[in-house]
Amino acid sequence: IPFLATGGRHGYTTTLGDLQGGLAIDLSQFKSYSIDRAAGTLTVGGATTLADFQDALYEAGYMIQTPSISCPGYVGVTVGSGVGRFTGLFGLVADALISARLVTAEGRIIHVSRRQNADLFWGLRGAGANLGVVVSATYQAHKLVNQGQILNADLIFPANKSKEYFDVLQSFTANKLPAKLAIVTLIVFDPVAQAAQIVANWVYIGPREEGLRVMAPVLALNPPVTNIQVVPWNKLVSTAAGGADALICPKNVSHNTWWANLRSLPASTFQASFDELNNFYKQYPEARGTTINAETFPNQAMAAVPDDDSAYPWRDALGHIQIGVITESGNAARDPTAEAGNSLARRLRDRWAATSGYPELSVYVNYARGDEKLRQRYGSRKLPRLAALKKKWDPRNVFAYNNVLPMEYRG
Repeated sequence: IPFLATGGRHGYTTTLGDLQGGLAIDLSQFKSYSIDRAAGTLTVGGATTLADFQDALYEAGYMIQTPSISCPGYVGVTVGSGVGRFTGLFGLVADALISARLVTAEGRIIHVSRRQNADLFWGLRGAGANLGVVVSATYQAHKLVNQGQILNADLIFPANKSKEYFDVLQSFTANKLPAKLAIVTLIVFDPVAQAAQIVANWVYIGPREEGLRVMAPVLALNPPVTNIQVVPWNKLVSTAAGGADALICPKNVSHNTWWANLRSLPASTFQASFDELNNFYKQYPEARGTTINAETFPNQAMAAVPDDDSAYPWRDALGHIQIGVITESGNAARDPTAEAGNSLARRLRDRWAATSGYPELSVYVNYARGDEKLRQRYGSRKLPRLAALKKKWDPRNVFAYNNVLPMEYRG
């Protein structure tokens, strides 16, 4: 009987829908966490989310890498590798992983780490959904940086300031984003102006005055709406971008998303995307919930880890960009507006890929739509080793519904 194990039940890939007439193995009861204050380690269950443990970890005097939102299972984030605002300081979520307890395709419970089943530990961090069901995992946390206080700046720019904003964004990434600075840029519909606008979230993991100096170029644009505050790290995800986390995390909502990795962020590409989405809003008012989301994250600590340390192939990425198509019909089949939204999404994704700094489209596997080529999700240099792992640990392909790996790969 085919099955799919789920934890936090938050995922974008369309391949999850390939399971029909099978069983859902619901790990939602695996919601435990424990903190070893002396060792600075965190152990979580297979469905535990950031929202479950972040307050307790902060109170214990620690912080840890986080995803962009609070609702995915932390283990689910880990097995894709886990990008987020802390990649400049701490690296990927998977870089914090010490060990995991895993159920294999044969039903055995094993431990994986750098010393136990090291080959599986390598593949678990980047392609783990193909290799087993993780029921618990232990991570190395970090002592609080700046007492855990983080500068959060939410800024809104109208359409007539979009070019200036994208020029500033390009200037930061061209000179290497500071390790403590992370930027999320949303293009959304403004119902007052009846046009696209930019909602920007700039975060600095350090002292307020230091952060304000770093952010000076964007603040000099004089955004008409500015909300700057210092928040503890455990409240950052729920605070950032005006609390967008609460809008993204409701259960049982379908997400129609198209992503691309970026290691180059040309202002011209961002402006062209802004203009095209603005025109789409005018032509299809019933799709004004559609948004573009550009995550620009520093990569110093992530890139400092040797490429062969894990299966994750995109350690040189500076960001990830997405269009999420939302229509009043809920993207119903044969809805002309939804079809127009998908056509727009394909065009934008092609444009982003062409100017991304990569030779072709590439995507972080947790953000994959599922229509990308295997090498665009897993990296051609990683696939031969991953295919061999799949053949060894899952020869009957029971883990077949989350961007499935082949058992042979010849390029």
